[in-house]
This record gives sequence, structure tokens and C-alpha cells, in this order.
Amino acid sequence: MRNFKNLLLVALLFVSATILGQTKITGTVVDDTNQPLPGASIVVKGTANGTSTDFDGKFTLTAKTNSGVMIVSFIGYKTREFVFSASKSNFKSIKLEEDSGSLDEIIVTATSFAIDRKTPVAVSTIKAADIELKLGTQEFPEVLKSTPGVYATKSGGGYGDGRINLRGFNSENVAVMINGVPVNDMENGRVFWSNWAGLGDVTSAMQVQRGLGASKVAVPSIGGTINILTKTSDVEEGGNLGYSLANDGYSKFGLTYSTGMMDNGIAVSVSASSTEGRGYVDGTSFKGFNYFVNITKQFNEAHKLSLTAFGAKQQHGQRQNRHLISTFRASESGRKYNSDWGYKNGQETNSEDNFYHKPQVSLNHYWNVSDKTLVSTAAYVSFGTGGGGGFSGVNKFNFDNDDYRIGSLGTIDFDKIVDENEALGTSGSESILRASRNDHIWYGVLSTLKTDVTEELTFLTGVDVRGYKGIHFTEVTDLLGGQYYLDNSNKNNPNNQTKVGDKIFYDNDGKVGWFGGFAQLEYSKDDLSGFISANVSNTSYQRVDRFNYLDSDPGQTSEKFNFIGFGTKGGVNYNLDDNHGIFANLGYFERAPYFNAIFTSRSSNTDTNEDAPNQKITSYELGYTFRAEKFTANLNLYRTLWKDRTETASFQQPDGTRATANVLGVNAIHQGVEVDFVYKATDKLKITGMASLGDWRWDSNVENVKIFNEDNVEVDEVDLFIKDLHVGDAAQTTLALGLNYKLTSETTFTVDANYFADLYADFDPSDRGTAGAPDAWKVPSFTLFDTALRHKFKFGDFDASVIARVNNVFDTSYISDAQDRGASTAAEAQVYYGAGRTFSVGAKINF
Repeated sequence: MRNFKNLLLVALLFVSATILGQTKITGTVVDDTNQPLPGASIVVKGTANGTSTDFDGKFTLTAKTNSGVMIVSFIGYKTREFVFSASKSNFKSIKLEEDSGSLDEIIVTATSFAIDRKTPVAVSTIKAADIELKLGTQEFPEVLKSTPGVYATKSGGGYGDGRINLRGFNSENVAVMINGVPVNDMENGRVFWSNWAGLGDVTSAMQVQRGLGASKVAVPSIGGTINILTKTSDVEEGGNLGYSLANDGYSKFGLTYSTGMMDNGIAVSVSASSTEGRGYVDGTSFKGFNYFVNITKQFNEAHKLSLTAFGAKQQHGQRQNRHLISTFRASESGRKYNSDWGYKNGQETNSEDNFYHKPQVSLNHYWNVSDKTLVSTAAYVSFGTGGGGGFSGVNKFNFDNDDYRIGSLGTIDFDKIVDENEALGTSGSESILRASRNDHIWYGVLSTLKTDVTEELTFLTGVDVRGYKGIHFTEVTDLLGGQYYLDNSNKNNPNNQTKVGDKIFYDNDGKVGWFGGFAQLEYSKDDLSGFISANVSNTSYQRVDRFNYLDSDPGQTSEKFNFIGFGTKGGVNYNLDDNHGIFANLGYFERAPYFNAIFTSRSSNTDTNEDAPNQKITSYELGYTFRAEKFTANLNLYRTLWKDRTETASFQQPDGTRATANVLGVNAIHQGVEVDFVYKATDKLKITGMASLGDWRWDSNVENVKIFNEDNVEVDEVDLFIKDLHVGDAAQTTLALGLNYKLTSETTFTVDANYFADLYADFDPSDRGTAGAPDAWKVPSFTLFDTALRHKFKFGDFDASVIARVNNVFDTSYISDAQDRGASTAAEAQVYYGAGRTFSVGAKINF
């Protein structure tokens, strides 16, 4: 018994010594603007004991001694050391200063990070300060235009109408996430940037993962992933007040304030701004208001809640219709010409416009189960209301119809149309304005568990559950002087004399369900790291039609169709030495076809294609990285094979009815090489550059495409001859060169040059039905220069700054978007011209 007591006493002393010899160190790492630095490294000096900060810059590290030195580092910032002890272990806010002699850290997603020289993916990141410097009057995606593989334009030129292609894939095939939450439309995969106008005000970083990426959710993307990280509640109290003005009546006023982390563990950040202007393109006046709120509550070391709500309510005129080059040249407005607007009773009126409001609210819970295990859960919901305007009835709005134009190629004479409708009296309007509404209700839960199995091995798993209802209808917005508009589309209410706000043409819901899960295993030891992951998902589609089916008809609600998707990917990175590294990744996944591939007719719940095949994607990539004190470079080679692309075609028959086809076997190959570098020539001068050389082509012809009429009866059969034709709609060759020079410690001057070539006009593969069909028209190459100047100064006791920016400095005339109409010539292509020289000047006061 005595021996047992002695042994127990020794054990207790050993445990006590172990416990007393440990110190739990906590803190938050931020930059000089008080923004958190996720992925910063914290190591106990002289040991391998370390950790990294989470999304909010927070860390917890258990040291095995009562005292010592902690090293805090982040690539691109100066390393700092701190002495810790049992009485000094909570460091609250640790601020790091930028180091002009080191490299930039690569941030990846809201819930995970691709560490430089560790994660085997091709990534590019632009942070808040650079977004503020580069954005100006550009569309939000355009700040990525110097990124390899990216082609971004303003499209028609309206507020928020920008678009982006990544490695030749449009937004339907690029996963876009905000704080790790997917935002691609669940019916068609598209992203409408007007829904997020003003997002640049609250973005802390925008990051691009090209190719497979390292996103740890079951989101199948072909071209890559764009992840936008919004700001969280700041660690310290403060805010700013800003005002900007720009060309064509642009003005913007914004206010941001953060309480900082208060004694009760709550931090609140709010931001709001209003924007308005006439628009660079004629008839594209706009008004927008965007807002952002974040409330964070730190309950204890284990639990934290963060509530984020943001949105952007906007309305703007659009240039919806492309025109021939000859039309732009003949118009008085030149490249600003827009045929989709005019004046009604002296007020600017649009035959094509856009209005939308899509607030998104998410509640994030972070649970530190232990030092090794973390569970992160986000529950979110969004409510979208709005749509795009247009006209219905007799078409009096064609740009070449001089009877309803004020002068040749002039504005629409709305007053004449109003007079004619008024004269019709009880016969109703023959021409009206309407809006195609696309309201929606979207909710979801995304939860991820991460646990360290060993020091070298980490396991992650998660679920992604979503529900979506898209509410689609057309409503009357302006009777243009008439008493009503007669519509016979609704079987439940035939011969409906509709008024403003009434529904016409169609009224249906698209219901989409999604359940996905993933698992990933990560390995890292010394110079070798890698991962392997797998995901599976079920997508369900259902349609409700309130116009083409009586309310008493059970067929008003369709069957529910389910499609299983799955994928697997993996990669490995090996650092040859302190300067050189190589990586490789590969993957295969199958993605469910989109909603319109299942329900091929807008007027039928039974004309379905429930056997539509999954899209099949195989992708692999090789990469090389070089890191030195003043020079860093990346080289990537990629190849993506896309099989059974969802392709639907519509044909007009001789009797005026429509026929449709689901085209199977449309395959494409996207391959290329990308190079980018940063050279810090001196403490004041930084030079950046990139070259992206793509070869994107359709892979094979398609035979025996069956065409069906509205009664689902086969009426024709055609072949498509598309093999080796170039994929259009994005420049396959892009080059960029940038200079960033510090004139003084407070003044920075930048110049960026971007070259775009091998831009083939967009075309529908279904239009190439003849052997020997020509390639699409190739748009002339062009180069754009942008410049900006930022100066920081003191305004009384406050820090302030002024940013002046000029885009397209030399006022280059260029075609940014083109649609090939089969002739493959400049004379027949319909185009949008890009914006000419624009400027912006903004001032901000920090308090």
C-alpha cells in the first residue's frame, strides 16, 4: 500500500508540474488598418510548437513552459517577438507592419487557407487596400483583370452589369463565394454582379483559385473559384467617412464605424454608402444603396457567434442590345450609343433596365472543441426581389425604326407611343413596358469539422445543405398611356385586362434542393505536403406552373427529378529548397445538368429530359514556384476536358412556333500556360507582371441532334460541326505589366498595362450546322493603361487619404464583347464597345 501511495504521489507531482509548466497564449493578429491577418504564424521560439490564426486573426497556443518568447510572423509583414509568462499570456491585439522586402501571403477561403509553398493550387489574391486603389469606376470583377486566366468586362456598360471569365469559362462554370457561402444561381449557375454592387466597400480580400482549387465545400467549379472575404468586426474602435466623384455625374458617399471588441465580448461594425450617376453609356443612369452589418459575440475561448448582413439595392438603365460596328460609327454618340432608352414627358425612360435587391444574412458559429478540433457552421438566407425590364406588344422600339425615333439612330420617342396608346382608348395598349421578375428565397447550412489526427495529418469533413425557390413571372410596369394590356397566357384567367403590377405571359416557380458532403485528408511534413478529397451531392429539380395549368390540375406541380454528382481531387507540393518548389493536382467530377436542361419548355411540366447526363470534367495542373527576397514567380500548366456540356438550342419553325433540342456530346478542351511574377526592385519600386496563353477549343462534332416541337414530337435532326473551333467570349491571350512606386512614405503611384488578344466572338455551337463551318470572328487585340495616385496625410488629428484614378488613360477605342452571327466577319458581328477614358477622385477620413 505504501508503495502505491508513493507512486500516486509521484504521479500527482508529475501531473502538477506538467500543468503548472504550461501556458495558454491567446491574441489577435491584425495589420496596420486593424484588419485581421488569417494564416499568420505563431511559434514558441526555439521549438516546433506553433499554430496559425483563424479567419478572424485569432489564435490560441499552449506553450509547454511557464515563460518564453513567442514569434509572430506573416509573409509580407515584419516579424515580431513577444515575451510571455503565466501572468502575461493574453496579447489581445498584435499589429504587424508591412515589409516592403518580403513576399505577399496568399489567402484562400473564408474557412481555410492555402499556405504559400504548401498548398498545391494556383491562386491570386487582391486585398482591401489594393481594391480601394484599383477599383475607381470599374466594375467589381475588373480589379482582377491583371490576374492570369481572367477576362473581365463591363459588358453592356450599365451599373453592375460586369462579367468575368476564368480560363475561358463563364460565371456559370466558376464558383463564386462570399465568406465561403456559394452565390451562383441554383437554377442556372450564373452570377449577377449587380446584386452585389458596392461589395468592394466591405471586402477585405478577393481571391481566385484557378482550376480545381482548394475550396473545402462540395461546390463543383470548372474554371475555378472566386472567394470574396468581407470585413469582420474590427478589433479596435474606429471608422471612416468617404466621398468620391467621377465622370458622368458619378458620386458616392460612405460611412463605416466599428465599436471594437467591448468588455462584454461584443463587437459591432456597420457600413453604408449611396451611389448615383448618369453612366458612361447613354441612358444608363443609376442609383444604388449598399449596407453591411457585422455583430460578433465572443462567449468564451470555445464559442463565438458572428452575424453578418449585407445587401445592395439598385436600379439602373441598361444597354441590352449589341449593334453592328457600322451602327456605332453612324451614331452621334459613337461607342456610347445605346438604343434602349429615350424620354417620356421629359423624364429619362428605359426600354431595358435592371432593378434588384438581394440581402444576405448569415450566422456563423465557431466552436473550438479542443486544441486540435474546430467546428465551423454557417446558416444563411437570402431574399431576392427584382428583375430586368423590357417591352411587350407591338415592337416600336427597334433602333432602325425611324417612326419612333427622335432623329436617325436617336432616342426612343416614348411620347408618340403614349399618344397612340391613349388614342386606342378601351382597346388597350398595343405596346407596353414590362419586367421579367426573378425573385427568390434561398436558405442553407454549411458546416465543417477540422481535426488534427497527428502533427502531420489533418482530417476535414463537412455538409452543405441548400433549398431554393426561384419565383419567375412577367409583370406590367408601364402601360405607356393605355388603359390596360390584354393577355391570354393565363389559363386560370383568360382575356385578362392587365394593369400595372399584374402578371402576364408566365408565372412559375423553379424549386431546387441540394445536399452535399465532402471529406478531405491533408498531410504536411517538412518540405512535402498534399491533400486528397472527395465529395458527393444530390441536386433535385421541380417546377410549378400557375399559368399553363389550371389550379385544379395536379400537373401544375411537376415530378421531382434527382441527379447525383460526385468528385475527387488531390494534389502534392514539394519544396526543392528554400527558393524552388513544384506542385501538381488532378481531379475528376460530375456535375448535375442545369434546370433548363431538365425542363426544356417554359410552357410544360411534362416536356422534360429526366435522363439528361451529368457534365463530366477532368482537370490536371502542374506548377512551379520561385521565392526569393526580392523576386517571386509562378508557372502553371493546365488542361481541362469538359464533356457533355449542358447545351440547349431553340429553333423557329416555318409556322412561327418554337422547336427545341437538348444537345448531348458537346465537349471542350481548355488548356494553357500561365506565368506571373513580383519583383521588388527597391524599397520604393515594385514591378508586377503576368502572361496567360490559352488554347480553348471545342473538341468534337456532334451527330444526330434531334429537334422536338412544343408537343414534344420530333420534327428534325441536325449535325453540329464544331471540332477545333475556338471557344469564344474571352481573350485567350492576356498580358499585364504593373509598376507601383512610392514617391514618398505617404504617396504611392501606380501604372498598369493590360493586353488582350485572341478574343473570339461568342457563338452558339448549335449555329454551326454545316460541314466546314468557319471559326468565330476574332476581335482586334487591344491594350489598356490605367493609373492611380494615393496620398495619405493628416487632417487635424485624423488620418486621411486621397485617391485619384484614371482608367484607359489613352482613350483607346476597343471592342470588349462580340456575338458572332454565323458569317465570321467584322461587318456582321454584333458588339459592345468598351469604355473610353474615365476618372475618379475620392477622399477618406479615418477616425
